[in-house]
Amino acid sequence: MSDDSAAAFKQPEPEVIVGPAALGLTPQAMLVAALVAAALLVAATVLFARKKSAKRGDAVILVGCSDAGKTAILSTLAYQQTLSTHASMQTNAALVPLPASHKTVRIIDVPGHPRIRDQFQEYMSDAKAIAFIVDASTVSRNGAAVAEHLHMIMHALTSLPPSRETPSLVIVAHKCDLLRSTATASSEQLAINRVRTILERELEKRRVSHVNGVAVEGLGAEDAESELGGLECSGTGEFKFADWEGGEIGFIGTSVAVGRAAPIVTEKQPEGDDLISFREWLEELI
Repeated sequence: MSDDSAAAFKQPEPEVIVGPAALGLTPQAMLVAALVAAALLVAATVLFARKKSAKRGDAVILVGCSDAGKTAILSTLAYQQTLSTHASMQTNAALVPLPASHKTVRIIDVPGHPRIRDQFQEYMSDAKAIAFIVDASTVSRNGAAVAEHLHMIMHALTSLPPSRETPSLVIVAHKCDLLRSTATASSEQLAINRVRTILERELEKRRVSHVNGVAVEGLGAEDAESELGGLECSGTGEFKFADWEGGEIGFIGTSVAVGRAAPIVTEKQPEGDDLISFREWLEELI
């Protein structure tokens, strides 16, 4: 047989499969390796979860126009004392205890003066949620100004990068005790309905101004043509909080009694003041 024929009929060499034994791996060593791999996987998962959580922040930011009652709410929550306040020109912050969950939450009160109200942008990276405080007793008179401020917040939320989890947003109809309840509705519900209705009307004006590029009465001389977005809604496009594409917006009614100590809120006695709904929202948030 020629060399060429021999090569043609040459049997293929068997494939050598290297197993754990050939590598010198005992069952004990394999178990240790598996445990190490599992530990690395768990560590990677925890690290990813922490990074994701850090992207949202851990603080609640109080925003709203001057004299809305932000500082009074903060002092009542943090110190069980509702102090007489004036228009603040500096940021306040405090750790607020949550008796039901035995946790604390950091609350940051950002001034609402028109010249410095955009300071809330500095705390967006810390924000887990934003509470927009509205004086329900005066919103009928200054609804346009309140809507302008809220529009800034909504624009900032919808402008966050995709990698940043959007903070929750709640609108607080404050000073609802100044509204007289009726046989069919509590003062809290009346305050919420008033704030929602007026702000939807004013934000719709701003949305139309942005879409059509025309001046709208009531927006103000320097803001007659709004350049801010963030008011997009599903459905017909008319602005409604329930249809806002930026996320779900909650409503809460609150009030505080200025000048007197608030009852101490404990786990056994959680209903110490008229911030019950706000406290419950904080508990669910944290």
